[in-house]
Amino acid sequence: MALRVLCFVSTIFSLVNLTPVILPEEEYQFKQWMSQYNNVYDTEEYYHRLQIFTENKRGIDHYNAENHSFTMGLNQFSDMTFEEFKKSFLLTEPQNCSATKGGHVSSAGPYPESIDWRMKGNVVTPVKNQGHCGSCWTFSTTGCLESVNAIATGKLISLSEQQLIDCAKDFNNHGCMGGLPSQAFEYIKYNNGLMTEEDYPYKGHDDTCHFEPAFAAAFVLDVVNITSYDEKAIVDAVARLNPVSFGFEVTADFMHYKEGVYSSTKCKNRTDTVNHAVLAVGYGAEESGMPHWIVKNSWSTNWGMDGYFLIERGNNMCGLAACASYPLPLV
Repeated sequence: MALRVLCFVSTIFSLVNLTPVILPEEEYQFKQWMSQYNNVYDTEEYYHRLQIFTENKRGIDHYNAENHSFTMGLNQFSDMTFEEFKKSFLLTEPQNCSATKGGHVSSAGPYPESIDWRMKGNVVTPVKNQGHCGSCWTFSTTGCLESVNAIATGKLISLSEQQLIDCAKDFNNHGCMGGLPSQAFEYIKYNNGLMTEEDYPYKGHDDTCHFEPAFAAAFVLDVVNITSYDEKAIVDAVARLNPVSFGFEVTADFMHYKEGVYSSTKCKNRTDTVNHAVLAVGYGAEESGMPHWIVKNSWSTNWGMDGYFLIERGNNMCGLAACASYPLPLV
């Protein structure tokens, strides 16, 4: 059995029992960071967050001093411990996300060396922010359907994550406690549509379903699952058809990702460890020769490369080929 796709990040450095001696320049950096993210604390909370921030900052600096394929940096999560993040973002229940026999039929190729759907007209919506809700699966779903629909119709429409949170629970999804894009696509198919972001706006918490059929703006004819671990089939789909939803395992070294090609020895590559859903909008290769995916995340533009990240391609990094899918549009 596999874990339901959840949405979380975790600190790479936990607090030690001994309070670190904080240098004046470190406190100054913390104050600058507070100003950047508009964070305000009372006196007790201020020193607690300063401690955590300092530990994270030192770990980031140490990591960046070494030779890696990606660099880390401060972001909106830099004053948080793993336990705090887990309490807000990470809830797990067993669920199988694998597809032993997928419905995607690959071509013989050849494929372009690189592709980026962001550069192919107005077919990718801006990066969104899931907030303190384990709803990454909904953003992966809407992001994929938004692009698929735009490619088919020429109209890019931002779609409702909140409808999926509120209404898709009969398809083994659990709102802010997690779900799977493939099951969300199934819901949209049998529900006869998904409303727009404007008509069903995001709240970032579970609520009652108030889907209005007359306002449905995007429809799914069928769901295409890609056979688990067939990363070449994901290349085929992204190269020929459209962006693709996939899940992977976020581990502690991913939280402070800033830029470069993410590659890790800490994560696993199985269906039972996948815990975050995102959207592959393209692929390419670095000058160093490392093939990678171009991936849209849902942690706002403050994180990573304006909300995007690159991850190693070709080795099922962190299980990214375990649970990939996309919808066929009904237009």
